[in-house]
Amino acid sequence: MKKLTTGLAFLSVFLFSLQTASCQNITDYRVVYAGDEGPGKGKNIVLIASDHEYRSEETLPALARILAKRYGFTCTVVFALDDNGDILPGGSNLLGLSVLNNADLMIIFTRFLDLPDEEMQHINDYLKRGAPVIGLRTATHAFKNGDNRKWGHYDFQYKGPLTAWKDGFGERILGETWVGHYGKNHEQASRLIIEDGQKNHPIMRGVKDVFVQSGGYAAYPEQKGATVLARGQVLNGMTPGSPADPTKEKLPVAWVRDYQMDSGANGRVFTTTHGASEDLLNEGFRRMLVNACLWTMGLETQIEPAGDVGFVGPYRPTTFKFEGYKRHVKPADLAGWESPIMPGH
Repeated sequence: MKKLTTGLAFLSVFLFSLQTASCQNITDYRVVYAGDEGPGKGKNIVLIASDHEYRSEETLPALARILAKRYGFTCTVVFALDDNGDILPGGSNLLGLSVLNNADLMIIFTRFLDLPDEEMQHINDYLKRGAPVIGLRTATHAFKNGDNRKWGHYDFQYKGPLTAWKDGFGERILGETWVGHYGKNHEQASRLIIEDGQKNHPIMRGVKDVFVQSGGYAAYPEQKGATVLARGQVLNGMTPGSPADPTKEKLPVAWVRDYQMDSGANGRVFTTTHGASEDLLNEGFRRMLVNACLWTMGLETQIEPAGDVGFVGPYRPTTFKFEGYKRHVKPADLAGWESPIMPGH
């Protein structure tokens, strides 16, 4: 009788879990902003948000709204969720990346993801066709899945037999993996200084007075063949007027490159080591991101130096920090043009 009772209890738990899983709809993991008119009409951008600290769940919906409303793209933002269907920054329960099958651009802002094999397959298939990629901040260490037999080469510390994938997705695709902080995060902000000779690059068209609050990262993408567009001047303080830290050299913070897969396909890449929720408050930084989206998709002739990069709807970013995210927010809560970013508690 005891074994029967235990068996029934197990069956009950199994059926409840099965019922819960069956109720999960991949559309619950995403919010879609449908564009109408503009250079992006008919093109799809997929934005993947799941980091632990820098509030990608706020940066990417705000950027998506600008791209959709101001430029006509259809933007799908995909989030990781917890067991209640609420957004869980840094989580790996992130489903529905099949939307990449029809994407014209992937923007990734994740940290230490360990995704199910079928979701990794969608990312890999996207890259195999040489489609463009934009990586923000922690995308240099987007994956921590070294124990995955099939996809472990995406891990930011990969040192296995697939030598072309040394240091994973970050180095193979973006041009740099995680190296380390440069300066004191949360205490030292940065000014972005456009590289000599790159002021006329389409991505830098109209970009000026760029100030970001997220701390610097050490990065050396030029060693991987990247073209540096801007370097970071580390400041002794967290305001635009803070003096420069004389002990810090200017390291790359924004660059472009082409990645190439074994299939022979290659695609354009833009990477920045910044992108936190509060960085987006700076108009110059937003303009650089919008310009980068157009450039990576080959739409550089559509980049206007005074193009509209204003926020769409209320944007009240949360100060970035670990465990500092707004609770009890579902992707559906961010739908429409006027829902606040970010609601929650």
